[in-house]
Amino acid sequence: MQGFIHVFIHYCFEIIPALAIGFFISGLVHEFVPQNAVSKYLGSPGIKPIFYATLIGTMLPVCCWGSLPIAVSFYKKGAKLGPILAFLVATPATSISALLVAYNVLGLGFTVYIFFAVIIMGMAMGLIGNTIKFNSQDTVEDKECPHCKVEPPHVNGNKERTTAERAKSVLRYAYIQLPKEIGMELVAGILLAALVATFVPIGRLINLYLKGWFGYVFAVAFGILMYLCATASTPFIDSLMKQGMNQGAGMTLLLIGPVTSYGTILVLRKKFGVKVLFIFLASLMILTVLAGLGFQMIKG
Repeated sequence: MQGFIHVFIHYCFEIIPALAIGFFISGLVHEFVPQNAVSKYLGSPGIKPIFYATLIGTMLPVCCWGSLPIAVSFYKKGAKLGPILAFLVATPATSISALLVAYNVLGLGFTVYIFFAVIIMGMAMGLIGNTIKFNSQDTVEDKECPHCKVEPPHVNGNKERTTAERAKSVLRYAYIQLPKEIGMELVAGILLAALVATFVPIGRLINLYLKGWFGYVFAVAFGILMYLCATASTPFIDSLMKQGMNQGAGMTLLLIGPVTSYGTILVLRKKFGVKVLFIFLASLMILTVLAGLGFQMIKG
């Protein structure tokens, strides 16, 4: 128990400063990035809309659930399937907070690889999406994200407000709304990390079974079945790798876990059909495993 508490406190001191900075930057992005300004760039054909959607997704401080109503609004305004799928991959897969935590916990090389892997994955998923022929499903209007309680207009930033009001909005989102959204996941992630790092039997099991190819199987299965916040899962995955998990499999889990919430699966099936959902999940599995293998090759 003493070792568990020591590791837990160590993770807290390592992660909280990065979170504080990341939350503040996320508040700025939340307040000043206008949704109506970026939506118009996603409706034209070609690779540019996919790149825009991927880049926007890596910047927006929105969770997997929160990205759904925004993606739906893009679709209703004329965005093609490719940019929508790219957005749904890039948005939850990384964030400013997640990158800062990854830098503190996993190091610069890991963080840089995550960032570019997410961009490549988003672009690839968008190109795949643009080749899919599907029948659009009639749906009711999505009013509010059931997880984050954030409506799509939360990134409009186009109301006439005073500087003080906008500053309050930044701080409210950064240090009240966003911590409420992922706070429990952050705590759970740190607790799991400390447990894995200190509980010897878990370490032995990981060392025995998650070193080789089975580590990738575990990463894909666990990542799809369990929704993992990109920020909160970083220390947990770090502890798995320290106990012997294949680093490539760790990268795979870090990439696939935040993308495949049950909300994303259900919304994709409802809006675009089973065919699109199946291709999305199959492509995601392949892309994340390839990204993990690439990272393992670089690490040697």
